[in-house]
Amino acid sequence: MRTIGVVTVARSDYGFCLPILRRIQQDPELSLSLFVTGMHLSPEFGMTVRDIERDGFLIDERVDMILSSDTPEGTAKSMGLGTIGFAQAYARSRPDILLILGDRFEMHAAAVAAVPMLIPIAHIDSGAITEGAIDDVFRHSITKMSHLHFAQTQEYARRTVQMGEEPQRVFLTGAPSLDNLREMTLLGQDELKQRFDLDLESPTLIVTYHPVTLEAEQTAFQVRELLAALKGSGSSVVFTYPNADAQGREITEQVRQFCGRHPRAQVVANLGTRAYFSLMSHASAMVGNSSSGIVEAASFKLPVVNIGNRQKGRVHGKNVINVAPIKDEIQRGIARAVSPDFRAGLDDLANPYGDGHASELIVNALKNVTLDADFLKKTFHDQ
Repeated sequence: MRTIGVVTVARSDYGFCLPILRRIQQDPELSLSLFVTGMHLSPEFGMTVRDIERDGFLIDERVDMILSSDTPEGTAKSMGLGTIGFAQAYARSRPDILLILGDRFEMHAAAVAAVPMLIPIAHIDSGAITEGAIDDVFRHSITKMSHLHFAQTQEYARRTVQMGEEPQRVFLTGAPSLDNLREMTLLGQDELKQRFDLDLESPTLIVTYHPVTLEAEQTAFQVRELLAALKGSGSSVVFTYPNADAQGREITEQVRQFCGRHPRAQVVANLGTRAYFSLMSHASAMVGNSSSGIVEAASFKLPVVNIGNRQKGRVHGKNVINVAPIKDEIQRGIARAVSPDFRAGLDDLANPYGDGHASELIVNALKNVTLDADFLKKTFHDQ
């Protein structure tokens, strides 16, 4: 039986990988080893490790690494703690192959610890670009440490090979988060109101704004501009929490104060995957700089106002309106997004991140790849 190790650090990547976890769990020839870390273990971010347990998954290792700090120094120290913690975890619970998603600093720590222990790494989201975040560096670094690459678009697959990775190690899979949309029954407005006290009778915007880590010194200003634009939008607003990046608490504090002054605005620490997608299905538009606006929103034909540089460089559909982090531009973007003409223009929208069958492709590759000494020996592919 082959043991597939999977690392999850936050609600976002957990929801993204949930179809993969289910498929591994259901395969009689595979064993799932789950490594939980980061924001999952933090009360500040809702202790989302409980959601994982409620979903019926056994957690093999919990790696505490997030310090009570949202400074660059705190992030660097957390990476060091994570590397130590994962090294100890792998010594106790060594997987045959380790699956890592994306570009978070917590994921990077998990990969760094696996390299000297000769644990092969499979990486989802290789070849993507996010020019406004330090995550870009972490993603490309993980790619060079990895032995299998699961690219979400053809452009990302091409770029992974451009980085010197051998073509036979690169798989075009699409985004596994879209598999959820085939498999989940979404919640109606009444159930969302009952569970989270969300009133969706009037036009509602979903807002998720994360720190732009290469522009951390501008965070306070950018959030004030966003909130000023939302105040003038005339819509109800549901905020979700930002990531545990430098200046994340600045965003959370401003959002809380805004909600305290505006009765039509509220913030939810953790909706969970099903409720989050359900909210997307009922919302008028999404506003902010979350990857969910780039990857999943197109499947709902949901208009997205993507603010600033955090997602700059990502492939996206025509539902995405890119604006600068300036009040007037954000307001114009929101007005365009909620207009009937713009929404009507999305009727034929196809999601560039696939059709919801990624988990099958990913798990088949993890299951059938030959894990021998030659697999660990990578050759730089010159084009």
